Amino acid sequence: MENVSVFTMILNAFSQGGIWMWAILAIQIVSMAIIAERVIQLYLLRKPSQRKWVSQLEGPIRSGNFQQALSLTHGGRRNPIGRVVSAGLKSAQSMSGKEDIRSRMDELLLVENEKLDKRTGFLAMLGNVGTLLGLLGTIVGLIAAFASVSALDPVEKSSMLTKGISMAMNTTAYGLIMAIPALVMYAVLQNRSESLKQDLNQAAFRAFNWMNFNFDQVGKKSAKKPLGN
Repeated sequence: MENVSVFTMILNAFSQGGIWMWAILAIQIVSMAIIAERVIQLYLLRKPSQRKWVSQLEGPIRSGNFQQALSLTHGGRRNPIGRVVSAGLKSAQSMSGKEDIRSRMDELLLVENEKLDKRTGFLAMLGNVGTLLGLLGTIVGLIAAFASVSALDPVEKSSMLTKGISMAMNTTAYGLIMAIPALVMYAVLQNRSESLKQDLNQAAFRAFNWMNFNFDQVGKKSAKKPLGN
């Protein structure tokens, strides 16, 4: 009985709220889909473990064994840091120079960081739009309520006044119900995204420093060679 009464109450709210309730519902469905997709991507498929993963490459990179390091990155193709370091190692193999290595790694880092922020920003926009639609429904309902006071006879006036106020209250409440979880999850997902980006960027910076170490060692060995050799 309680479930039936709740369901009936929701149906009544939608019927009294008019088209604005359905518009807010559409936005709520979109926001929930984005939240579900982002939670899967940022919490289930991604972990802040890039620095730990890249540590296995320190030995091969410092010793100049780029081929071994590349073979390890191939085993972690699904790992963002694996893709970033692989691009740097390929440039290092060709002895292109530190700037070329850095630019290749930065290019991949931008791509990976962009994936972390994908679609999250829409939650703030949808939350604000849901609130505004609720306020718009409130204004429309109040306009209808006040119009009924002056334009109708006393018999119909009470009924129209009740409908206008019901629309105003229902749309305001539903707009807030929709907006609050969207805005809260926006902040939560943004925080998670920043944490993952810091982990990835620090891991890439470590790998780049190891490649720099290798280049410096090669430069020192070349400087010690006598001329003519």
